[in-house]
Amino acid sequence: MIGISKLYCGTVEPSDALRYGRHSKKLPSHLLQFSKDKKPVVVWNVGRKCNLRCVHCYSASKNIDYSGELTTEEGYALLDDLAEYGSPVILFSGGEPLMRPDLMDLAEYATRKGMRAVISTNGTLITRDVARDLKKVGLSYVGVSLDGIGETNDRFRGVKGAFDLALQGIKNCQQEGIKVGLRFTINKRNAADIPGIFKLLEEADIPRVCFYHLVYAGRGSKLVEEDLSHEETRRVVDQIIDLTADLHRRGKPKEVLTVDNHADGVYLYLRLLKEDPDRAAKVLELLQMNAGNSSGNGIGCVSWDGEIYADQFWRHYSFGNVRRRKFSEVWTDLSNPLMARLKNKVPHLTGRCAQCQWKNICGGNFRVRAEAITGDLWAPDPACFLTDEEIGLNGKNAVGSDAELQQGGELACFKV
Repeated sequence: MIGISKLYCGTVEPSDALRYGRHSKKLPSHLLQFSKDKKPVVVWNVGRKCNLRCVHCYSASKNIDYSGELTTEEGYALLDDLAEYGSPVILFSGGEPLMRPDLMDLAEYATRKGMRAVISTNGTLITRDVARDLKKVGLSYVGVSLDGIGETNDRFRGVKGAFDLALQGIKNCQQEGIKVGLRFTINKRNAADIPGIFKLLEEADIPRVCFYHLVYAGRGSKLVEEDLSHEETRRVVDQIIDLTADLHRRGKPKEVLTVDNHADGVYLYLRLLKEDPDRAAKVLELLQMNAGNSSGNGIGCVSWDGEIYADQFWRHYSFGNVRRRKFSEVWTDLSNPLMARLKNKVPHLTGRCAQCQWKNICGGNFRVRAEAITGDLWAPDPACFLTDEEIGLNGKNAVGSDAELQQGGELACFKV
């Protein structure tokens, strides 16, 4: 997760996270990515059923009843464990989480246990009554998935009218005083709608948007050819940066993030080196705190049937099941070789990633995407769009030689 507005527009300074000791339990939500302990934000897919048919769905959900989902009592036991372990956020996802009848009970229980509860939804089921219930249970945030404007979204979501229903759901949340934001998965079908998303942020007074890079999992594994090329990705990231900065310059700031491609952070830093070296030095420090991809460490997933995954996309390898063993025990059991390696990915990277000068900042990017394309978990992420020169493969760092960087000055914090 790369906070474009935090980094490029200067809404966060390194001292902001240091003030809280970088402890996840103490950090406010907008600073969680800079925690030192990396206690995991847990995505709980509370159910697989969904009323839409999204072409990129990592859970390949349908509008049918599925068996084997965790019961309410099993859900309470999971939340007890996560709260005691210190997981700062529980993200209720699906399928469509609002199709689970006891969702409000589970969310309220989580907030009573002191956790921040958020929901990832397609927004189409948020009536005024549902919005009131979400407010009542103390939900911290509602993330609504929109993958384009109007018909673009509806085609991507597989149901006509989904865009209008989602907009109404957003309005219903706003009327109840619930913080609501957008989630947008970038691909060739919808990249042209990104300016329209920024226009919607401004016109509908939506404070936050996350732009997700495509991950090849579930039905999304069939969309590899629809992912952006490296050059297209660079143009899109520049566009997101420029549109974010424009809002801030005009006194209409929004929180803008990109997700699932940590090359974005390096790319933003290298751009700032040319535009504002003083700010670039602070951004580098924040990127070091962020530490790149956090699958299996700072983020985890519990599926509808209790299986424990490194993240919500990594469903071909389970570390255990919460019905048999607590999440906290599984998550900290380094006798599992893969779990141990995910806690410290960098030494295991191969090829281009192993040689990259930014590997400690990027964390090796998205391992599940590398495995999907190459069959090798530790191979380079094919979605990394940085050039060989930018990652230092030509024998010289993109920002100067190794010796120059070791001499100190404003970029002394490069060495980690």
